[in-house]
Amino acid sequence: MSKPYEWLIATRYLRSGEKRGFLSFIALVSVIGLAVGVAVLIIVLSVMNGFERELKSRILSVTAHATLTGLEGSLPDWRLAQNVALKQPGVLAAVPYIEAQAILTHGQRVAGTAIRGVDPPQEIRAVGLGQRMQAGKLTDLVAGSYGIVLGDALATQLQARVGDDVVLVAPQGSATPAGVVPRMRHFHVAGIFHSGMYEFDRGLALIHITDAALLYRMGSGVSGIRLALQDPLSAPRVVRRLAETLGGGFYISDWTRNHANFFRNIEMTKSMLFLILMLVVAVAAFNIVAALVMVVKEKQSEIAILRTLGMGARNILGVFSLQGVLIGLSGTLLGAALGLLLVANLEALIHGLERLFHTKFLDASVYQMSDLPAYASWRDVLQICGVAFLLCALATLYPAWKAAGVTPAEGLRHD
Repeated sequence: MSKPYEWLIATRYLRSGEKRGFLSFIALVSVIGLAVGVAVLIIVLSVMNGFERELKSRILSVTAHATLTGLEGSLPDWRLAQNVALKQPGVLAAVPYIEAQAILTHGQRVAGTAIRGVDPPQEIRAVGLGQRMQAGKLTDLVAGSYGIVLGDALATQLQARVGDDVVLVAPQGSATPAGVVPRMRHFHVAGIFHSGMYEFDRGLALIHITDAALLYRMGSGVSGIRLALQDPLSAPRVVRRLAETLGGGFYISDWTRNHANFFRNIEMTKSMLFLILMLVVAVAAFNIVAALVMVVKEKQSEIAILRTLGMGARNILGVFSLQGVLIGLSGTLLGAALGLLLVANLEALIHGLERLFHTKFLDASVYQMSDLPAYASWRDVLQICGVAFLLCALATLYPAWKAAGVTPAEGLRHD
C-alpha cells in the first residue's frame, strides 16, 4: 500500500477480468506490435552497421589507407618520399607499389585484371593481405621468379591453381617490323588470396615489384607509395600534409575518397530505413491510443465514482498516462531484448536458412560479401528505444485527457 494509488489503479485496469495476472488482450497486442517494431528496427540498423564495419575492414585489408603518386604516373625519387613519410606522426608504414592493367590467360580462359607490383616484406607491414592467403604465401613472390598471386574469384574464372602457369599480356606494346606487339610473359601461380571483397578477389593480382618494373618498363621508378596509418580516419589529413612537406606536385588519395560512394550510400540507406521502419513503431503507438480509449469507455462509470470519492482530474490523467507508459516501456524493453538476441545469432540463423532452402541469400558479386554481419551499436539501440518510448508517451495524452474530462454526472447517467 506504499505505492501511489494511481499506480495501483493503472495496473488493475491493465489486467483483464478472470486472469488478473495477464495483460488485457488489446494491451498485449499493443506490447507485441511495439516489440516487433523495435526489434526489426534494431536488427536492420545492426545489419547496416555490420555491413559498413565489415566493408571497412575488408577494404583496408587489401588497400592502403592513403596513396601518394606522381603526376606523370611515375614516382622516380620514391625513396625520399618514403623516408619523409615514415617521419610523419601516425604513419606506421610507407611501401612502394606499381599499379597497372593486364590480361591474364590460362588455356582458353581470359580475364582482365589490375596488376599490383609489391615488395612482399614491406607489403605485409602495410596491409593485412598476407593473413588472407588461401594457398601459398605472399613471401613466395621472389624477384626474378615471375610468380603471381591471384584473387580466388580470378583464379576460379581462369581455372588456375597454385603451380599452374598463366600468361600475362601487358597493354603496352613493343614496336617490331610486323607492327606493335603486346608484351607477354609467363608467370607461375604462387598463391591465392581471399579478401572477402569480390571487387578485389576478382580484379586484383600481385607480382613482385621488380618483375613489374621490368615488365612495364618503369626503370627505378614506381607508381607511388602507399601509407598505413595508426588512425585510418586521419588519412585525408596525413597524406595532404605529406604532399605539402614534399613540396607538392603529387596526386594524393585515401580510402575514404576512393570508396566514398559505398559509405555515403550506407548512411543514406540507414537514415531512410530508420524513418520507414519507425512507421511500424508509430502504428504500435496508435494501438496504444485505441487500447486506452476502449479502457476509458469501459471504465467510465468507475472513473465517475472515483471522481465522486474526491479524485481530481489530474489524478485521473496520471492513471491513464501511467497505463500507456507501462505498455510502451514493456514493448520497448521486450523489443530491445528480442532485437539484440537475434542480432547476436543472426549469422547462424541465416546459414541455417540457407542450408534449409538450399540457396544463397547474398551474392558476393553484388553485395561485395557472402556473409551477413551484424553489429549492434548502443547509440542506435538507445536512439530507437528513446524514440519508441516517446511516441508511446505522446500516444497516451489524448486518452488520458478524455478520461480526465469525465464528470461524475455524465459517467453515472446510465447506471
